[in-house]
Amino acid sequence: MEFNSVNPYNGDQVGKYIALTSDELDEALNRTSEAFKTWHNKPISYRTGLIKKAGQVLRDNLEEYAQIITSEMGKPISESRAEVNKCAWVCDYYAENAETFLSPEIIKTDATQSFVRHDPIGAIFAIMPWNFPFWQVFRFAAPTLTAGNTGLLKHAPNVFGCAVKIEEVFTRAGFPEGVFQNLIVHHDQTEKIIAHDAVKAVTLTGSEMAGSAVAQIAGKYIKKSLLELGGNNSFIVLEDADIDLAVKTAVSARMLNCGQSCIAAKRFIMVESIYDEFVSKFTDAVKKLKTGDTKDGATQVGPLARKDLADQLNRQVKESVSQGAKLLVGGKQDKCFHEPTILGNVKPGITAFEEETFGPLAAIIKAKDVDEAFELSEKSKFGLGVSVFTKDTAKAVEYASRVSDGAFFVNELVKSDPRLPFGGTKRSGYGRELAKDGMMEFVNRKVVYVKA
Repeated sequence: MEFNSVNPYNGDQVGKYIALTSDELDEALNRTSEAFKTWHNKPISYRTGLIKKAGQVLRDNLEEYAQIITSEMGKPISESRAEVNKCAWVCDYYAENAETFLSPEIIKTDATQSFVRHDPIGAIFAIMPWNFPFWQVFRFAAPTLTAGNTGLLKHAPNVFGCAVKIEEVFTRAGFPEGVFQNLIVHHDQTEKIIAHDAVKAVTLTGSEMAGSAVAQIAGKYIKKSLLELGGNNSFIVLEDADIDLAVKTAVSARMLNCGQSCIAAKRFIMVESIYDEFVSKFTDAVKKLKTGDTKDGATQVGPLARKDLADQLNRQVKESVSQGAKLLVGGKQDKCFHEPTILGNVKPGITAFEEETFGPLAAIIKAKDVDEAFELSEKSKFGLGVSVFTKDTAKAVEYASRVSDGAFFVNELVKSDPRLPFGGTKRSGYGRELAKDGMMEFVNRKVVYVKA
């Protein structure tokens, strides 16, 4: 089977990749099994040293890696550079903190000695998406490999070139053969990989449908799964908020990566007293965004990663307007490009409220007061994160209990940070990545009890 990588900005083919044969896949799975036998016994100082080198490889080759990201999935080059730098940051973070995270946890009991060890479990299979083709992989790989596990990557077919470069990062950093492997395979090989004895768990970032399918396979083989799925984040602006700050943040929260992010703000819920001011300033700001050549450092919004994604977004816009939403800005599509779009008068039941919109579409919703704002926020099957804008930050912290999502940000957009656990609730998945929590997902918390 052959996979072609196409630049969504100009339609040029940028890569061709041949799927592994069944025998080649078997060899890769056996390699990861053999690699684990020695890798997990390496001193933590050795593993942290290598992940630190991986971060340096990313920095030393930043432009090379940024160019392949932009060429394959179409984000502006400035954002691709930022993505590579963030990957280097997560490598540094675990290089500096892994030894502390993995240290035995002493627990006083009636034993002479009792504690919990944190031991690696084996090969972890990662199924990763195209929207942040380096970052999604490194936020899995940095803690997982440093903990002593090995990694297997099945990336999205439209960013297989990125996958090749990511494996190259670990090779350049000096990781032993088989510790991290990129698998060029079709999704029909997923069960074979999960079923292999060497594979002890699977982590997936992607759609709700893909997550459900993979979780079922993992459950069949009694193997752990971690799912980071879709989102329909709300962005709540209260009447005492700094409107200019809220507008500036809203533009980034919705339009970064052309809106192709699970944690992007999608439902903008305004208390009615500030609705008109916010909408006026927000539409003006969105109109000023620069679109164009993704290799131009001044470009702020590029194409969507594939035409079918732009088609889907356009369908959501048209449906929402037919259901009563008001088109305030944008709405037009040209192949992979979809104009930054704002819909007003969005209410529950309208497509832009109910569905995840994976593109540059902002749905503006009016709430009569703070109570209704949070009620509207909770009307979602997803639960990744919520942003709240208000000058009363002490009161805002109290509002966190009203939110069932995995994150609650005050006067800031929801974002992933190596120092903080990341993950959702409800249909957004389960488990946590990053921070200590992310490292603990794929270790055996082994009790040791000694009585002398």
